[in-house]
Amino acid sequence: MAYEMLITEVSDYVGLIRLNRPDAMNALNAQLLTELSDVLAAWDKDENVRAIVLTGSEKAFAAGADIKEMSEKSFVDMFSTDYFTEQSEAIIRTRKPIIAAVSGFALGGGCELAMMCDLIICSDTAKFGQPEINLGVMAGLGGTQRLTRIVGKSKSMEMNLTGRFMEAEEAERCGLVSRIVPAKELVDEALKAAGKIAEKSQIAVMAVKESVNRAYETTQREGLLFERRVFHSLFATEDQTEGMAAFTEKRTPKFRDL
Repeated sequence: MAYEMLITEVSDYVGLIRLNRPDAMNALNAQLLTELSDVLAAWDKDENVRAIVLTGSEKAFAAGADIKEMSEKSFVDMFSTDYFTEQSEAIIRTRKPIIAAVSGFALGGGCELAMMCDLIICSDTAKFGQPEINLGVMAGLGGTQRLTRIVGKSKSMEMNLTGRFMEAEEAERCGLVSRIVPAKELVDEALKAAGKIAEKSQIAVMAVKESVNRAYETTQREGLLFERRVFHSLFATEDQTEGMAAFTEKRTPKFRDL
């Protein structure tokens, strides 16, 4: 399917999505997010896609939400349509791992979109921020919630209250990104990471994603119980038998997602 604001391709079980609004620095509007949620929903059901990379351009992952689209809206407009909720819920419902490959600006909604992904690999030019305060509003897609859980209260307060940008090195120090790579190598490195994930048992991969996310949504005791029960359940799979047999036989496992 062709999309107006995305460029998509699938190769070797990895789906690559490029945000494609170059004239607006990939600003997020309703159409772009709807297209993104549609392709993710389709790929979540596609056996030829086992991991996903989401990226923008070298200049901007996404420079924020589309201010022109929002500027004329009222409270009633935003509240009655539950603006952006349907699309963002579709993104976080995706069961297959999503890697955000971030170069340049990831601001406002762009930073929030990156945080909706399962891990972030960024270039040395990346800049993260929640500058909505400069517009007389605040973050609305997780910038006060996900960011606080990741970097802590003080840094989140500073970024949300002052609009200060966080550069790549600081983002790595505070755990916002998993690692930094040169800008020219960013997408290749993200695709390599996705390729590694695609080689694994997809049952185990989805179980890991659910379990890590559970750590942010419940108490540690409940999270540990969830993790243990999911771990136990994986012993009902053929992939567990194959993986452990391959280890003892010193060969590469052949997972069948069964």
